[in-house]
Amino acid sequence: MHLVRRFVLSLWPGGPGGTDEAWARSQLLDGEAALWGRMSAPDRRHAVAVARRVEASAEVEASRPVLAAALLHDVGKVDSGLSTPTRVVATVVGLVGGRRARAGRGRIARYLRHPEIGSRLLAEAGSDALTSAWAIEHHLSPERWTVDRRLGEVLRAADDD
Repeated sequence: MHLVRRFVLSLWPGGPGGTDEAWARSQLLDGEAALWGRMSAPDRRHAVAVARRVEASAEVEASRPVLAAALLHDVGKVDSGLSTPTRVVATVVGLVGGRRARAGRGRIARYLRHPEIGSRLLAEAGSDALTSAWAIEHHLSPERWTVDRRLGEVLRAADDD
């Protein structure tokens, strides 16, 4: 149901409002802001909603690296260049094809590897280790996280809206 809701919302045009866009950019380092600018408008709108939920949580301190992790956890998707409908196809291909689907060089394979790609992009942009770690770990089970378990739970809950 979560993915269906995300799909429908991603069809709505436009990014975050001006205030939210400025707030998001204020949380990012220069290299991160450049990556942010490459994200699609619906992805940025979703990311701001995730970060605002993390900021409102009483469970963790919403430091700059934590908010950057919330804002940029899906940044690796920029490497694929896929549209929203094609992302749906890619997700199905990933579910059916598993590891074999992720192993290719094409755009669908890159989309399926967005956590690894995003972590690499963030490291190259000078991001905090926590920000890069969450990008690669946000789809993993909690047993595989290197980030603090409580923080990971808050980030995941905020993303699963």
